[in-house]
Amino acid sequence: MAANNLRQIPLTCSGHTRPVVHLDFSDICDSGYFLISACKDGSPMLRHGDTGDWVGTFEGHKGAVWGVALNRNATLAASGAADFTGKVWNAVSGAEIQSFQHKHIVKSVAFDNSSENIVTGSNEKLVRVFNLEQPEAEPELYVGHTGAIKRALFCRDDKCIISAADDKTVRLWDRMTGIEVQRLQFPNNPNSLEISHDNHVLTITHGSTISFWEIDTLKKLKEVKVPTNVASASLHPDKHVFVCGGEDFKMYKFDYITGNEIESFKGHFGPVHSVKFSPDGELYASGSEDGTLRLWQTTVGKTYGLWKCTEPSELNNSLSSPREVQAN
Repeated sequence: MAANNLRQIPLTCSGHTRPVVHLDFSDICDSGYFLISACKDGSPMLRHGDTGDWVGTFEGHKGAVWGVALNRNATLAASGAADFTGKVWNAVSGAEIQSFQHKHIVKSVAFDNSSENIVTGSNEKLVRVFNLEQPEAEPELYVGHTGAIKRALFCRDDKCIISAADDKTVRLWDRMTGIEVQRLQFPNNPNSLEISHDNHVLTITHGSTISFWEIDTLKKLKEVKVPTNVASASLHPDKHVFVCGGEDFKMYKFDYITGNEIESFKGHFGPVHSVKFSPDGELYASGSEDGTLRLWQTTVGKTYGLWKCTEPSELNNSLSSPREVQAN
């Protein structure tokens, strides 16, 4: 029970010079797991996911980076930027592998399960799928949104694409036919999409609401109101809790089953733009307008990564000052 008296001490990852707008984790691979961040400074950064330690910076964009992705085993990274490109990188060497030209800002990038394709969403209101094996080939094109694309992801065993846009809709596209097969309408523009670790639950944020949907039917499972306009939410891999953040600088944790707020933490000095659970569920990461990423423990007081469990009497000495993880 002592853990309940312990204070949440987030790890602060510095190194970016502008707002951090999007995050993605790899799966757990041979050398742990990794975290990539998109920042308006134009330089996506790769870190060790459990400690926040800087691994490298992908250099080559000539504008703000809005969306990032890692493939499952952290061998490839992707980024979408205001220079009208979606780039694919070797995540081990940092070398640029492909640059896919668009006609407007690229807001979203994501890999399929096999790492053979990436999906991009842009301010052209278009969703495209590029084949990394045949980069010169014409991309698959999904036309219909009437606003800029916020996020696009592969789903249903990569047979479909789900996309959210500034037209107050989330749409499902069939890759066999290229046509829209389902549409969800919202009172506000959807801000984020996440597919749960087991590929069963879709999490959507819109206004001050987080809604959860069955990915295979797009049937609504539940909806939770939160105390702020929410930019991003993430469901824990075991689907017992979810975290979210938005305009009021706070990180919130909710019980997924009951919809009740468990706790909230002030850590950032600006709105929270992106939150994401690690693949093992032991921590969650947040990216903010204040230019930092923060790593938060799911179970406060557990020894994990750079957190060492201490008795409350020792706590004042060891953990009273927030930890800074510098980027070189």
